[in-house]
Amino acid sequence: MANVVVIGAQWGDEGKGKITDLLSRSADVVVRYQGGVNAGHTIVVDGKVLKLHLIPSGILYPETICLIGSGTVIDPKVMLEELDMLIENDIDISGLQLSSTAHVTMPYHRLLDEVMEQSRGDQKIGTTGRGIGPTYADKAQRNGIRVIDLLDEKRLRERLKIPLEEKNQLLERVYGVNPLEADQVIEEYLEHGKRLSPHVVECSTAIHKAARNKKNILFEGAQGTLLDLDHGTYPFVTSSNPVSGGACIGAGVGPTLIDRVIGVAKAYTTRVGEGPFPTELSGSINDQLCDRGGEFGTTTGRRRRCGWFDGVIGRYAVEVNGLDCLAITKLDVLDELPEIKVCIAYELDGQRIEHFPSSAEDFARCKPVFKTLPGWQCSTADCRRLQDLPSSAMAYLRFLADLMEVPIAIVSLGASREQTIVVEDPIHGPKRALLSS
Repeated sequence: MANVVVIGAQWGDEGKGKITDLLSRSADVVVRYQGGVNAGHTIVVDGKVLKLHLIPSGILYPETICLIGSGTVIDPKVMLEELDMLIENDIDISGLQLSSTAHVTMPYHRLLDEVMEQSRGDQKIGTTGRGIGPTYADKAQRNGIRVIDLLDEKRLRERLKIPLEEKNQLLERVYGVNPLEADQVIEEYLEHGKRLSPHVVECSTAIHKAARNKKNILFEGAQGTLLDLDHGTYPFVTSSNPVSGGACIGAGVGPTLIDRVIGVAKAYTTRVGEGPFPTELSGSINDQLCDRGGEFGTTTGRRRRCGWFDGVIGRYAVEVNGLDCLAITKLDVLDELPEIKVCIAYELDGQRIEHFPSSAEDFARCKPVFKTLPGWQCSTADCRRLQDLPSSAMAYLRFLADLMEVPIAIVSLGASREQTIVVEDPIHGPKRALLSS
């Protein structure tokens, strides 16, 4: 039995959905512990492309319990659309459980997110406009609506009175947006609550029951380490804690319950939205990575910014999350390149540094120090064992493992489940993996 946290080791979009889907085969319970519909997982199953924003990819396994934890924020409309999509694809949703204390994204949260981002002008953050930040802000101000509130009309009316009055004044007087009608909002969200009610549970109780019964629990983070509210490239971050420590808070468990932490990183780096990106590319190589990697956001459809692998933020992710091992994704995207660069340090104001700077202004001035490695210029898409990989591809993986000082357990070579080399099962296997040279 092992309880494992899966996190993104870059700026999100690392391919956590596929890795979570892969590990869910060995998990009895999958817990999503933070974030909202600003995240997205694209899963390819039997040729079908399924896009999920809230529901853990473990839902594809009928025997797996999928729990959306208290640390998440829920947009009921989007969640119900996902449930309908899964039902249409003949996927059993009976294992889905939703924390009664998860906070709810209301219509005024989405409106505020959009108009506040527009008002920032050239200082915009790059938010998805899905209302996530305002929902977490209300949570912190103790002014939020929770899932349990959607199950009782009297309670919802009482809870909604003050925040709706405040938000309507803000929308109308500051941003010139028409106010929302209370009865209409209440009617809509009570109906959402009615549909969601069969799935509502007490999150912490459900997890601890599974732990007492020696079940394998997989904790799934959204976004990535560098988007963490406390430890990311602030202010160009999300509004929650994607790092491994967030699993304890968002799921309601103590750190002693966690056995392993797995980081997911692309074989290169991408970023969506605004903010510094030292290894960012432009021109033909950027276009090649973007097109071959399908680098378009699951949630927004925005084209992702592409760059070489950044070992500095990689080492930072290892430290902040306490990573035991790595899953490297999209190695196949590099197949055609004659040479590949890896950032091993930064130059800041003429000085070489090997740590991630806490100041966004300092980070914006960092210039990457690169190590150039030979490419392999042949397809890796059909490789299923390490020994099938070209020698230069193996050398590249070993270089990354050395640089980040953490072993590699999984290598992904395409979107489908089959296009994966599992060096070690991080849930059932011993603590060993592809070692550095």
